[in-house]
Amino acid sequence: MLALHRLRVANSTAAVLLRRGNATLQNAASGAAASDVALPPHAPATAKAKSTAAKPAPVPTATAAEAESETPTTQGRRRRRRPIPPQRPPISAESPRKWNRPIAEGVIPAYDLALKLIRTDSIRVGEEAEAVRAQVKELERKVEELGGWGSESVREVEAELERKREKLHILEVQSQVNLPEVRWRVANAMVDMKKPVHRHLLEQRWRSEGDLDLLMERIHQMKVVPDVLPDLRPSIDVHVAALTTARDLKLTKKRHTTVEPGIFLSPEQTVEPPNLYANVFHTDTRLYTLLLVDPDVPDEERQSFRTFLHWLKPNVPLSATHRTRIDGLNDHTPYIPPHPQRGTPYHRYVLLLLPQPPLGAATYTRNAEARAQPGVPTSVHLDIPPVEDAERRDFDVRAFMQRWGLDGAQGGGAHMWREVWDEKVSEIYRDVLKEPEPRYGRPPKADPYAELKHKKRYV
Repeated sequence: MLALHRLRVANSTAAVLLRRGNATLQNAASGAAASDVALPPHAPATAKAKSTAAKPAPVPTATAAEAESETPTTQGRRRRRRPIPPQRPPISAESPRKWNRPIAEGVIPAYDLALKLIRTDSIRVGEEAEAVRAQVKELERKVEELGGWGSESVREVEAELERKREKLHILEVQSQVNLPEVRWRVANAMVDMKKPVHRHLLEQRWRSEGDLDLLMERIHQMKVVPDVLPDLRPSIDVHVAALTTARDLKLTKKRHTTVEPGIFLSPEQTVEPPNLYANVFHTDTRLYTLLLVDPDVPDEERQSFRTFLHWLKPNVPLSATHRTRIDGLNDHTPYIPPHPQRGTPYHRYVLLLLPQPPLGAATYTRNAEARAQPGVPTSVHLDIPPVEDAERRDFDVRAFMQRWGLDGAQGGGAHMWREVWDEKVSEIYRDVLKEPEPRYGRPPKADPYAELKHKKRYV
């Protein structure tokens, strides 16, 4: 906004001072002297007017640079500095912090009493857990006396030990699950996956706060079950991070972005293999088989769809202590980027982590988990051969699972996203697949008047 100030001078010449921000613009009538320039607002104008009236204005002799340096300027409108809010120091497992009471002791007696009751109950349940732990040790000694694990004479003892271990696990969780410092640590990313209560709270958050519900909703809405496999009951939390688009990379400066189940990705984002992460809730090391399939490839001969295998990696070891990205996934059946064909609707890309069968048992048990050695798998190692390129084009997921004893109903993990064709797919066909790109479309409708159009209308 312009502010206009008019001042009177002795020679009746109007001098105009235009101020906008920190800039000063002066406009005077022709013939006005350089010394007749209006003073800044803080200088008294009347004193200047009297002095100029008594004494004629001298002829200016200064150069243009000196005149500019002597020209008074204004400071303009000052901006208020907003107070910078205090930043919370980073909290993680690498830089942990201690939980502090929200209020001092004695301020609210009811809060103090509640904390006392919680800690008293924690001590009582902990003592009960110690008693059950002693029973577990006694049963383990009994198993060794009867001939060791797996013998016929210890079947009943092993069953009793399995029940005791399950009860011990529940008591260990219940003894600490209500402590505020435990919940605060889990909520602030200071999770210790070696502790049963931390694993329980992390799994409870995944199952009850919407992440698992969203995954299962998208899987059933988009018919992944039963189009790909008959049943799926995830037991581990799988996260996928794909490349960001060029536009988002400029804004966020992040090379990868987290993929929400069921969203659309561009083929540009999946040119490279996505990064996979998994929150696993068992302490023993188990083996999983990774699959990435596209069940929406057109099949012209059968007028239907077939499944294309994009990625396969068996014997992926996972445990609760594995908290980093899953590496070494591209050395079996290499990753081929998704390439939805031109003219087809969106394609579903389904990623599965299927649990491999346990060693020497029908299901995984607490006994096997307790006896497991660090890094030694408790699953059967599967010698699955790499899939050739010709076999990728019509991959039967159900037959593959049946052959190798894989079952999605026994747990595992899953994820999915969708893609449609764009120009990047043509580059994938040319550079990666090295084959001509197909084009699909809807067949033309039959014209019932085709014969009549070639006949004479009036005969």
